[in-house]
Amino acid sequence: MTAFVLTLCGAALAVGLELLEALAIVLAVGSTRSWRDALIGAAGAVAGLALVVVVVGPLVLARLPLGPLKVVIGVALLLFGLEWLRKGVLRLAGRRSPSSSFKEYLEEREALEGMAAPPPGRPDWPARVIAGKGVLLEGVEVVLIVAALGAGPDGLAPAISGAGVAVVLTVGIGLVLHRPLMRLPESHLKYAVGIVLSSFGVFFLGEGLDVEWPLGDAALLYIAATLLVVSQLQVAALGREPVPAG
Repeated sequence: MTAFVLTLCGAALAVGLELLEALAIVLAVGSTRSWRDALIGAAGAVAGLALVVVVVGPLVLARLPLGPLKVVIGVALLLFGLEWLRKGVLRLAGRRSPSSSFKEYLEEREALEGMAAPPPGRPDWPARVIAGKGVLLEGVEVVLIVAALGAGPDGLAPAISGAGVAVVLTVGIGLVLHRPLMRLPESHLKYAVGIVLSSFGVFFLGEGLDVEWPLGDAALLYIAATLLVVSQLQVAALGREPVPAG
């Protein structure tokens, strides 16, 4: 159950945060320009993501032998996880501005308000492109994270379940527009995602290189604990250093 629960939680957190960023862009486009064009752009991106799912799933992952596949998955998760963890450490240490989908929402609105609107009755292609690009970029990361976590010992079930939970929560937030975006502790959540994804990355990479982890799947717990301690020490160290001028 250790791997199942961690996979589900990791997928829910990672997918939820990626979807929140996409949601902020779609909300900004819809509230500033046109809800119809925002949804058309988002729908086009979802169709493109369906093609990515076909490529990443049957055409790539299913054809790789198990050993090399775990190495590939481990490296991919480490690339995602360590980047999230690096940014999380910098945010918690005050060396980077806090993550905020609400701030991104406001920035997108401001940028869109400076664009000329199309003539009445004409498609708003800038709005469609901006909404579509936001959903596509965040969606590709969602597909890769779910596919990577789905290569674990419990298969796709916990990864897809976690992603499903994230989708439901994100849709719920979307129904009440931007207000919940202001209250989410996104910096801490992204830091936690960095811990989880990096832990899976180390675990899978080790298995792909024939490492026998003590306690089996429970190794994920002490790997995560080690990353937590090391990263917190780094947060403390950075917090004590003076912030460079400028």
